[in-house]
Amino acid sequence: MSTDPALVRSLGLALPVVAVVVLCVWRPPTHRELAATIVASVWALLALLPVNLLAQRLGWWVFDVDGAVWQGIAVDLWLAWAVLWGALPALLLRSGWPAVGIAAGLVWLDLGAMPLAHPAVGLGEAWLVGELLAVAVVLVPAMVLARWTLLDRHVVVRGWAQALVAGSLIVGGPLAVLAPEPRWPDLVTSAGVQIAVVCALPSVAAMRELAIVGRGTPLPYDPPDRLVTSGPYAYVRNPMQISMVLVFVALAVTFGDPRLLVPAVAAFAYSAGLAAWHEGAQLREAFGDRWVAYRSTVPSWVPRWRPAVPDGAAGRATLWVAADCGICSEVGRWFLRHDLHGLEIRPAAEHPEVLYRVTYESAGVRASGVAAVARALNHIDLRWAMAGWALGMPGVRHLVQLCTDAFGAGPRPSRSSVLEEQDDRLGDTCRLGGALDLDRGLHDELQPGRQLGDVAEGDDRTDAGADQDGRGETHLVEAVVELRPRRLQRVDAQAEVGDQR
Repeated sequence: MSTDPALVRSLGLALPVVAVVVLCVWRPPTHRELAATIVASVWALLALLPVNLLAQRLGWWVFDVDGAVWQGIAVDLWLAWAVLWGALPALLLRSGWPAVGIAAGLVWLDLGAMPLAHPAVGLGEAWLVGELLAVAVVLVPAMVLARWTLLDRHVVVRGWAQALVAGSLIVGGPLAVLAPEPRWPDLVTSAGVQIAVVCALPSVAAMRELAIVGRGTPLPYDPPDRLVTSGPYAYVRNPMQISMVLVFVALAVTFGDPRLLVPAVAAFAYSAGLAAWHEGAQLREAFGDRWVAYRSTVPSWVPRWRPAVPDGAAGRATLWVAADCGICSEVGRWFLRHDLHGLEIRPAAEHPEVLYRVTYESAGVRASGVAAVARALNHIDLRWAMAGWALGMPGVRHLVQLCTDAFGAGPRPSRSSVLEEQDDRLGDTCRLGGALDLDRGLHDELQPGRQLGDVAEGDDRTDAGADQDGRGETHLVEAVVELRPRRLQRVDAQAEVGDQR
């Protein structure tokens, strides 16, 4: 092959693009296949950036080219690699070919192409180490995300992956290109960055709501299969777009760079124009009157202070709280002191199941422990909803749950399962070498506070445990059992049982 770098770059980009075009013409992709192709391609594009930067630093390979270079990386070869390991395997997976075979073929192809790319790409002695790293963090995750998207599996993980790549492109891209320099003291800059992170919270919470409640993702080609009106969507129709605008405004003030306002204006213009028209028509077609009613209740850009509650059972939720749990009951009383919208507080003992933590239930959603409290906060107002979105984030939620368990709010049954547990415990406690034979249904008649000995004396269906050996001897029987609400307590006592003849 010619050593002309221009020819290497041209063929390097053209060949994978032509392969993708041929596959699309041969079999036009469906919406789900298109979503898998987009997600895999964007993941590969972003994951290749740190791999190439690290490769240059460690001497695995370098790009010896002029023009169209960013951070020492040939942009066209970067895009070609992303197509080769992103779009191409996603389109091949839909044909039913084994994923291992596709991955092996693409790796073999790349191993042969890298040496042939000289002198545009100069390889170091340890370049195979970089190739192995690229396979692990680029090719394998891209194929996994594509396969999960095609099969509609692991929607929450797919949502997080989309949030990561979208945030990296939408926010990280302008920051990387513009490279703004902080103009304020470090304390002010740090505070501004933290405010920007808080501004991004509704966007992340909206992504989770689409995945958990709607069983879909923010990608238009992989949308939810039900209308999501809870979480951030109970306050505003475009939480993700608002977040992006606020993030760029916060960053523009933080860095003192008005150029960062351009992405904010672009995000607003796109959301208020093309996206509102196109997505609004799709939602109206998919959900009909429900979308029309929701659109008339929830504003597009200025959030409500109180959440909107849809009519019917879909808009109602229940927080089950155990009355015999001190911390849990305090949580329930705290919620009752607030003006709740679409949330009912009920004792956990009324639930058909035995609950072990505070439990939140609504249409298609169930959460327990700290996650339940986080979801319940959405039913008060916007400030508490923001706190709930932060509390419900992975990592934060798990840490708070660990702390609450350590302080005595660990799992415990919400009601006593006496009928299921007492038989064995009564038998073990009251049986002394076969002397006391407890009737199976006796404990059904026990009332709280009454003792087993009291019932045994007056119940003609119960064998009092008399010894029938004919000698009239008496025996001492220990372990009178006292039943109290929600627990079984053993009380040491002695009862003299005489001859019953």
